[in-house]
Amino acid sequence: DKSDEKVEIFNLGTGTGVIPMLMHGRGKGAHFIGLEIQEYSADMASRSIIYNGLEEEIDVVCGDIKEVPCLFKAASFDVVTSNPPYISESHGLLNAMEPKNIARHEILLNLEDVIKAAAYLLKEGGSFAMVHKPFRMAEIIRLLSKYKLEPKRICMVQPYADKEPNMLLIEANKGGRPMVKIEPALVVYNKDGSYTEELLHRYESN
Repeated sequence: DKSDEKVEIFNLGTGTGVIPMLMHGRGKGAHFIGLEIQEYSADMASRSIIYNGLEEEIDVVCGDIKEVPCLFKAASFDVVTSNPPYISESHGLLNAMEPKNIARHEILLNLEDVIKAAAYLLKEGGSFAMVHKPFRMAEIIRLLSKYKLEPKRICMVQPYADKEPNMLLIEANKGGRPMVKIEPALVVYNKDGSYTEELLHRYESN
């Protein structure tokens, strides 16, 4: 019975496993796989999952996003998420292979690698959700289109109401029809540094 099948969710570049654990906490009935290339981070993620008793719900795999077709079956996931490195340039770094630099800069992969892997993993009609930087939106949309991922929702995130957006949330569907919704900008903080009601409402309702 398909109604008994778990939703399969894949997190590309899972780091220490925070995203799968947060998503699991929002709702049951899904199975998560997190892929992380850095052994240290993957080990931390595995230990956190065991500590929280989530071994049945979340698996962590240490591997390269560029090797996804060798590691996983095509079109086998309902949702793919990613919070990839944002910065395309890595020149000038004293130690490019430091974990924080690998997480922030496109040293071991680039944006196209992430989107290509998402398209490979997703079932037809499946959703890809990504956090990135606004200054790369044109490149993101171009690459999504190249891999038949149709943008459906775009939301800019502002740290404060009077500040420029510093994050971009984008959701796309594999094989979807052209139609995109531009959502109102999400403001994170009030002037006093507390979270806005809108942020808390979206977190609780999604």
